[in-house]
Amino acid sequence: MSDPKKILITLDGEMREVTEGTTGLELYKDQKTTVVMRVDGQLWDLSREIPVGASVEAVDVSEPDGLNVLRHSTAHVMAQAVQQLRPDAKLGIGPYITDGFYFDFDVAEPFTPEDLKAIEKLMLKIVNQNQMFARRVVTEDEAREAMADEPYKLELLGKKNDAENAGEGASVEVGAGEITIYDNVDRKSGDAVWCDLCRGPHLPNTKLISNAFALTRSAAAYWLGNENNKQLQRIYGTAWPTKADLKAYQERLAEAERRDHRKLGAEMDLFSFPDELGSGLPVFHPRGGIVRKEMEDYSRKRHEEAGYEFVYTPHITKQHLYEVSGHLDWYADGMFPPMQIDEQRDPETGQITKQGQNYYLKPMNCPMHNLVFRSRGRSYRELPLRLFEFGQVYRYEKSGVVHGLTRVRGMTQDDAHIYCTREQMKEELTTTLKFVLDLLKDYGLDDFYLELSTKDPEKSVGSDEIWDEATRTLAEVAEESGLDLVPDPGGAAFYGPKISVQARDAIGRTWQMSTIQLDFNL
Repeated sequence: MSDPKKILITLDGEMREVTEGTTGLELYKDQKTTVVMRVDGQLWDLSREIPVGASVEAVDVSEPDGLNVLRHSTAHVMAQAVQQLRPDAKLGIGPYITDGFYFDFDVAEPFTPEDLKAIEKLMLKIVNQNQMFARRVVTEDEAREAMADEPYKLELLGKKNDAENAGEGASVEVGAGEITIYDNVDRKSGDAVWCDLCRGPHLPNTKLISNAFALTRSAAAYWLGNENNKQLQRIYGTAWPTKADLKAYQERLAEAERRDHRKLGAEMDLFSFPDELGSGLPVFHPRGGIVRKEMEDYSRKRHEEAGYEFVYTPHITKQHLYEVSGHLDWYADGMFPPMQIDEQRDPETGQITKQGQNYYLKPMNCPMHNLVFRSRGRSYRELPLRLFEFGQVYRYEKSGVVHGLTRVRGMTQDDAHIYCTREQMKEELTTTLKFVLDLLKDYGLDDFYLELSTKDPEKSVGSDEIWDEATRTLAEVAEESGLDLVPDPGGAAFYGPKISVQARDAIGRTWQMSTIQLDFNL
């Protein structure tokens, strides 16, 4: 009998000869916290065989990719438990998210807190059974047969060729390339006890989940994130490498609840959200007004010292202004519906004798500041011209994302627009970034990183050359600041790239603060 065939691979940066058919489980059998592997840059299950010439890297459960896989696998265990307790439950989608996971279900009755406790208890039982996650490549017909009782999975199979645009979470289940199903396999009998349509990858077994997970809440959610679809029930959870990590996370959540600005705002009589006004429209009480005035007065003083000139613009404008700026083409979904005024009708016939005009509440100040700049001829000696406003803007945020003062429908924006020559551009950007960071530090924030949002080819105006120049300049300014720079591909506004200042608060949460945008197109 001939010796097994050997192949060459690169294992964690070093050339290694292994037997053909070797799996990741064999390569990393002594590394108990390695949960998946990266093969030629792609995440793979450890159970898969290594191809000849592949570059293979271990992925630890403590790494971001490892944590995501842990949480995705925990979502599968949760779904398995739900269907054992409620056999009529139909599966939606169950991806990992920041700090946790969720899974959507079509069920007759919403989940109660008692239900979540029962699901958690059964999950722990499944975890301790040490079930194996087994990847199975199938044809579409085989997938449809396996998912015959899961209408939402069948719908996803029909969207596999355009999963990225199919809706919230669809690409977790299907996409370009192979169709795969993951079986949860009983270790004793070898039988598949549960399965789901999924692209993976997953942990080798449920035991790796341990008891470091918790279900946090349930809520209603529209299928694929589309409000025109059926409303499903979503269960959220969290999972961590160790029980100590889980407890630390829960303590952070408890601290966040104690610091919840909505609760403190009411207790300290600072602001409120009257139902009579509508969602996302706060009012500031006298005490809150004092705090706000102090912050605004300080900001005004700092802007004046930095050479900014103050302007004031109205809250509404004719439709044409936002047609010219492009906002109605690219941002209409984020604007309140128009108000039609000045229409005149014949009192006897009711026929229109004078057409009305549509007016919009302004969602941003830039087109109006451009009107100020264009109001008369300008000399290059006036540049850079720095215009600033505490501008009231209104944005139609969906009700599901409105949250306290952090996501509202009406707000005052400390907004500036700087008009300068191409030669002045980089210096102005550098100065503006330093000004913004210094001002935020004065307000007590000191832990920052930057995010560079670049062009979305499907949602942009202007030439590639202009975008490239703008993006390159912003990247240089960001890198020279010495702060960490995180890419945000496709996250730019339609008219230009931007740097976003991200700040961490006292308990480690990240918030987007100021943005610095470079615009050649408006």
